[in-house]
Amino acid sequence: MHQAGIKEQRILERLHAADKTGRSHVVQFLGSFTYRNHLCLCFELLGMNLREVVRKFGRDSGLSLQAVRVYGTQLMLALDHLRRNRVLHGDLKPDNCFVSEQRSVAKLGDLGSACDVEENEVTPYLVSRFYRAPEIILGMQYDYAIDMWSLGVTLFELYTGKIMFAGRNNNEMLKLMMEARGHFSSRVLRRGQLWQQHFEDNGGSLMDFVSRTTDKVSNRTTTQRMAFTRPTRDIKSRVLSATPPDSTPEDVQAALRFAQLLDGCLELNPEKRLTPSEALQHPFFAMAK
Repeated sequence: MHQAGIKEQRILERLHAADKTGRSHVVQFLGSFTYRNHLCLCFELLGMNLREVVRKFGRDSGLSLQAVRVYGTQLMLALDHLRRNRVLHGDLKPDNCFVSEQRSVAKLGDLGSACDVEENEVTPYLVSRFYRAPEIILGMQYDYAIDMWSLGVTLFELYTGKIMFAGRNNNEMLKLMMEARGHFSSRVLRRGQLWQQHFEDNGGSLMDFVSRTTDKVSNRTTTQRMAFTRPTRDIKSRVLSATPPDSTPEDVQAALRFAQLLDGCLELNPEKRLTPSEALQHPFFAMAK
């Protein structure tokens, strides 16, 4: 843990050195000290994290689209700063996004899982499960796109008040992803080292997904082959269902732009996923400028 703390400190110092004005929306690192052989890192004082904000002010139905736009803009700036400095956050989720006491500013924090982009060791368990990108589960080489996936899922949660992919394991996570985004192409799957744990090659353009469920009583696992020719729980319909029924036509249009933004953040193929700078040019954010 001490070595992990030193690594986190080095990354924080690098990010801070590249952002002397503090405009990157990454939590400001102030210094460190040792107490009883424990390395202690000091940061600027911030208030709640975004999970607490949603729980307290979202009333189980999420935050306003305007609040999501403000926080989303700021967190995109944070990811852009990490990307410019070749850093992966590796655990982006509402719990690791903190807000100022007045709740007007969001900052990305907790870089304990952060690493240089070159250190992308294949492991199916990087990132907290609900925010884990598909390329991690499939054992692909990954890069900055994993953080964009995590941020897209986080923004959906801020608006709807619901976890987007609440899978109990990696297999169920892939199933939920395909319900929202459609089937993975065989070309994408073959880039991973672990696709055979979840798919079977039938010789066609789309592999069979093998869904595995375990009965809680008998503890017996059953398998079912599935194909998702089209999304059954698409992002657009889920965003619109979370939009208040008394919304103005302008509000509905803004919600549709938000759904379109999430489509770009949650591309199954990481090569097609939006970058932070591209996302900031999206009409959902641009309309507020």
